[in-house]
Amino acid sequence: MESKGTERINEQGAVETKVETVDYQSPAGEDKDPRLEKVGVVHLRRDDGRSGNKGGVLAGAAAAVANTFKSAKNAIVGSGKDDAAK
Repeated sequence: MESKGTERINEQGAVETKVETVDYQSPAGEDKDPRLEKVGVVHLRRDDGRSGNKGGVLAGAAAAVANTFKSAKNAIVGSGKDDAAK
């Protein structure tokens, strides 16, 4: 399998890596030779503050879920801020 790739910075400032390669496809349930199909894959890496040591998109989603649970808990049992006034 022979692959080749190029890397550049696109108009939005993201690193764009293009890879040209070959996909081998075998027809299901048939004794035929695999077909070769040329394919291209583009990988985009954006440095927008959501990557690196900050944890990325999943860390942001986990933080949002934690905040939602905390808000729900505070709504049910009270946040403690108004306890002195009661």
